Amino acid sequence: MQMARSRVREPSLAPQGNLLVEWASEHMPVLKQIEERFHREKPLADTKIGACLHVTKETSVLVETLKAGGAEVALCGSNPLSTQDTVAAALAEKGVLVYAWRGETTEEYYWCVNQVLDHRPIITLDDGADLVSTAHTKRKDVLGHIRGGTEETTTGVVRLRAMEKAGALKYPIIAVNDAYTKYLFDNRYGTGQSTIDGILRSTNILIAGKRFVICGYGWCGKGLALRARGLGASVTVTEVNATRALEAIMDGFNATTLSEACKTGDIFVTTTGNLNVIRKEHMRNMKSGAILANSGHFNLEISISDLENISSSKRTIRPNLEEYILRNGKRLYLLSEGRLVNLAAAEGHPSEVMDMSFANQALCVEYLAKKREMEPAVYNVPKEIDDLVANLKLKAMNIRIDKPTDEQEKYITSWKSGTV
Repeated sequence: MQMARSRVREPSLAPQGNLLVEWASEHMPVLKQIEERFHREKPLADTKIGACLHVTKETSVLVETLKAGGAEVALCGSNPLSTQDTVAAALAEKGVLVYAWRGETTEEYYWCVNQVLDHRPIITLDDGADLVSTAHTKRKDVLGHIRGGTEETTTGVVRLRAMEKAGALKYPIIAVNDAYTKYLFDNRYGTGQSTIDGILRSTNILIAGKRFVICGYGWCGKGLALRARGLGASVTVTEVNATRALEAIMDGFNATTLSEACKTGDIFVTTTGNLNVIRKEHMRNMKSGAILANSGHFNLEISISDLENISSSKRTIRPNLEEYILRNGKRLYLLSEGRLVNLAAAEGHPSEVMDMSFANQALCVEYLAKKREMEPAVYNVPKEIDDLVANLKLKAMNIRIDKPTDEQEKYITSWKSGTV
């Protein structure tokens, strides 16, 4: 297939995008250290990379790091509403093949995915596994070129493990999402802060005093619960996992069914990774004025079709805020069309946490470029990479920590010493 040149909304936005990328870069010191080494060593020379990631200023810093290592990069957005058009223009100006603009239709979205696959990548970077799943279904012609890949988010890892279990996965993928230096910080602190940011930019409401309902208490839900409580909200968690429900209670939050929580909640946010979490039976019982938002990867967690079916009309109140008037007279407010509110209505995670996430990405790409004998499977991030990222972050923060003595090392690795 013939590849198209970069397609972005407006190339003239590049200067503004360059300023945003410069700002992000100053707050991503781990990637900066890796970029400096990559520039010297060129570990990715002649490596074609295909990436399906949120096109943000932080992603641009990652792409520039990969380019410093010698890679050729083609990039598309991993969500139709998350692309920052200024950044897309800046990347295209620098010679990256970019296929992304905010507000893509579904057809346009997959056209962009296919353009990246036409690049014939050796290594893929994915956020949600759309690039990988397309390669394995409609674009099997590219599979022979791909040596390995990485996956950035929980939803994508779940899809990839399902592919592995079914025997469908044709090349190895490293689950960057599962690195300690990714999910403990990106999922928890990043999602917590950026989701609140998206809600506030969409509504400008006061969080204090609100009943805040979080569907799902994984790491993203935990981070969001902490931030909502910190702003004065009364937080309720809904869960299908008994252990996580107990954890929420022990962390000081309420836990109940969504059928009960829907009666009193003011703000509802889904962070489950599953579909149709909030349905018409919940919507009908919500208070008039309730706000619905999603911070899971796909716009499936809030049933938009149910909301449409039980509504008599809708209108746009302000950017990323739609009012639905239900047939029972109640008014519900949907943020960002049910898509990732932190990226569609705000700018995504702060640069400081994406620094560690994307450092894992860059180092895992280097690992895949060097490692030739890996079976098709989903792999954890090598411990040495996870540890290196943590140490580089501490170094950048000018923080020193202790090291065990030889005596302590011997004790902790021995089974012979007991009670004395």
